[in-house]
Amino acid sequence: MAKPVLSDPIALRLPVDVLKDIEIIAAASERSRSWVMVRAMRYYLLNEGADILEIAQGLKDVEEGRVHDLDAVLSELDRLAEDDAA
Repeated sequence: MAKPVLSDPIALRLPVDVLKDIEIIAAASERSRSWVMVRAMRYYLLNEGADILEIAQGLKDVEEGRVHDLDAVLSELDRLAEDDAA
């Protein structure tokens, strides 16, 4: 497996209790603190972070005009439903 491309190091201040938990997890799993933190951030990005990224993309789409008129969409859905009923 290829190694991931890494960024430059970043500084991050954590609450002491969070860092303590990270260190316990790292020691128990024989991993580095960095590995534990990256896993935690990836999990966040897959869940709550993904929602925020989708909203940000939607807002960007609106700003750039990549939208559909709701009335036109509803009319098209009505037409498709009528075609299926026939």
